[in-house]
Amino acid sequence: MSGITVYRKVYTEDQFKQAYGTLQQKASISETLKKKLQTGCCSSKDLLLKVVKKRVPLFTWLPKYKLRKWLLGDVIAGVTVGVLHIPQGMAFALLTSVAPIYGLYTSFFPVILYMLFGTGRHVSTGTFAVVSLMTGSIVERLVPHPVDLNLTVSEQDIIEQQRIGIAAAAAFLMGLLMVCMFTLQLGFLATYLSDPIVKAFTNGAAFHVTVSQIQNMLGLKIPRFTGPFTLFKTLAAVFEGLPLTNVAELAISFACLTVLIPMKEINTRFKHKLRTPLPVEILMVIAATGITFASSLETQYAVEIVGRIPAGFPSPKLPALESIPSLVGDTIAVTFVGYAVSVSLAMIYAEKHRYTIDPNQELLAHGISNTVSSFFNCFPSSAAMATTNILDSAGGYTQLSGLFTSLVVLIVLLAIGPLFYYLPKAVLACINVTSLRQMFIQFQDLPELWRVSKTDFMVWLVTWLAVVTLNVDLGLAVGVIFSMMTVIFRTQRAGCSVLGRASNTEIYRPVDTNTKCYEIAGVKILAYNAPIYYGNRNFFRDAMSGLVGITQEKIKKREKALKAARKISIETTENGIANLAYLSDNDMYTPDIDGEEIQCLIIDCSSVIFIDAAGARLFIQMCIECHKCGICVYLAHCNNNIMRTLTSSGIMNHLSPEQIFVTVHDAVVHIQQNKETSAQKSATVWV
Repeated sequence: MSGITVYRKVYTEDQFKQAYGTLQQKASISETLKKKLQTGCCSSKDLLLKVVKKRVPLFTWLPKYKLRKWLLGDVIAGVTVGVLHIPQGMAFALLTSVAPIYGLYTSFFPVILYMLFGTGRHVSTGTFAVVSLMTGSIVERLVPHPVDLNLTVSEQDIIEQQRIGIAAAAAFLMGLLMVCMFTLQLGFLATYLSDPIVKAFTNGAAFHVTVSQIQNMLGLKIPRFTGPFTLFKTLAAVFEGLPLTNVAELAISFACLTVLIPMKEINTRFKHKLRTPLPVEILMVIAATGITFASSLETQYAVEIVGRIPAGFPSPKLPALESIPSLVGDTIAVTFVGYAVSVSLAMIYAEKHRYTIDPNQELLAHGISNTVSSFFNCFPSSAAMATTNILDSAGGYTQLSGLFTSLVVLIVLLAIGPLFYYLPKAVLACINVTSLRQMFIQFQDLPELWRVSKTDFMVWLVTWLAVVTLNVDLGLAVGVIFSMMTVIFRTQRAGCSVLGRASNTEIYRPVDTNTKCYEIAGVKILAYNAPIYYGNRNFFRDAMSGLVGITQEKIKKREKALKAARKISIETTENGIANLAYLSDNDMYTPDIDGEEIQCLIIDCSSVIFIDAAGARLFIQMCIECHKCGICVYLAHCNNNIMRTLTSSGIMNHLSPEQIFVTVHDAVVHIQQNKETSAQKSATVWV
C-alpha cells in the first residue's frame, strides 16, 4: 500500500490569504471592472437583440432547428398530445365549474404562448387537474350554482358568464403575479415546495378530484362544497343521494372505466414499444357521443350531456377584474402550485435530455400565457403531468410540437366542436378520474422514501393528511410550514461531534463513529454540523459546554485559584537562574491549576454554513468562558462570510490572527509545535 507525503508550512488564515488570496482577489476585481466597462460600451442595438433572444427563446432555438431530424417527432408528439387535449380540456373544465368549451380555449392559447416564451422543450401546457380543481373552488365560492331552482336558459347563460368571468380573473391575476415574480427574480421560491410536498399535494388533490367527479358518474345533483373538510362533506352528500342514482349514467361510467383503465395500463406497460399511445380518450368521446345521439339517452334516461359547444374563436374581453380583491388569497395558492408543478416537470425532462431551463423565464412564460389567455375566456393553466409524459414518450424534440398541438385543438374549435353536443358528462368525469393514475401510484414510492429519509416521509404524510382532511390550499400551506419546521428542527438539533485523528494522516473524523480515530492529548476538536443562529444558539452552547466541560462553578473555582496564586510568588535562584513557581495564565502548556486535561479547543467550522449576529455574540462569549477556564480556542476552516461576521462582531478582541487556521490539521500541528517549544524552554530553565 503506497502513501503520499505532503510537506508544507502551517497556514493561518492571514498567512494563506497573503500567500494565495490577495493577488487573485485584486485580479478578479479588476477583471470584473473591465468586463463591466466592455458591457457598457456595447451598442444599444446589440443589447436589445440580446434581451429579445433571452426573453423570447423562440429566436434562439428556431434558427438552430434540425428540420430532418426533429420535425417528424415534433409532428407526431404534437398531434398525439393535441388529440388528448380535447377530452381532457373538456373534462377539466368540469373541475373548474365552467362549460367544456372553455377547457378547449385553455388548451389552445396557453400552448401557443408557451411555445414562444418557454424554455422547456418537452413541457406540455394547458389544463391541469389540480389547478382546475383549485380554480373550481374559487368559482363555486363566489358564484355558487343554485341546484334546487329551475333556471331558464337565459339565467343559466348569465351564471355561466359570471363563472367564466371569475375563472378568467383568476387566470389574469395568476399571470400578473408570475410576471411580478419574474420582475423580482423570485424563481427560487419554487424550491420551498420540495419534492415530497409536491407529490403528497398532487396525490391528496387527486382524491379531491375523484370524489368531486362521483356525482357526475352517478348522475347526482349535489352542491359543490368549499372550505375545510370538503372531501368528507362531498362523500356524505353522495351517500345521502345514492338512492337517486341515475342508472343509465352509472352504466355509462362503469363501461367507460372498464375500457379506460385497461387501455391506460396497456399504454403504460408498452410505451417503449408504441410509437404513440393509443388515443383511447378521444375514441371513447367519439363512441359515447355517437351512442348517446343514436339512442337519445338524454331524453329517455335523463343523461346529462355537454350541450352546445359554439364553433369559432372567442371574442376578446376583459375578465371580471372587479372580483380580484375577493380571490387574491386563493389565487396565490393556485399560482404557487401551478408554477411549482411546471418548473418541476421542466427540470425533470431537461435533466433527462441534457439541456437547461431558466426558472425565472418560466415565470415569464407562464405569466404571459395566463395573462393573455384570460382575455379569451380561459381559466388558469400550467404544465400537465400526463400530457408532458406523453409528449416525451411520443418522441417530441422541441417546443415546436406545441404548434401542432394547437392546430389539432384549433380544428376542433372551428369545425368539430359542435359535434360533441351529445357527449355525456359522465364520460368526461371518467376521463378525469383515470387521468389521475400517475398521482395515485405515488403510494408505491413511500417505502423507498421511508428508507431514504424518515423526515421527508413525515413531510409527505403530514402534507397528504392536511390536503385530504382540510382542503388543497390549506393542505399546501400546512405542508410548506411543516417542511420548514423540519429544517429548523434539524438545524436546532444538529450534533456537535468530537473529532479524532486517523493515525499517520491529517484526516479527522468523529470518534463516536470511527473507532480507530483517536483524540489528541490535551486538545479537544469539535465540529458543529449546522449554521449557528438565533434559533439554535442555546443548543450549540449546551452541546459545546457539555463536551468541553465548561461550567460556571469551574470558572469561579479557577478565578479564585488564580487570585490566590498571584498573591504567592515564590522566586528562588539556583546558579544565578531565576525559577518561577507560578507562570502566567496565558501560558497554556503549564499544568493547569485545577488539573484539567483540556488545554486547547479547536472548533472546526467547515460545516457551519453561516452565523448571524446572535450566534457571533454567543461565539465570543464561549471564547471568553474558555479563556477563563484556561482553555485556548482555535478556529479552523472558516468561510469568508463567517469570518466577516465574527470580525465585525469583535472576535479579534479575544482571538489573535495566529489562532485562526486554514484546516484543523494546521491548528493541531501549530499546537504540537508550541508544546514542544514550551517543553524545551522548561527543560532549559530547570537545567
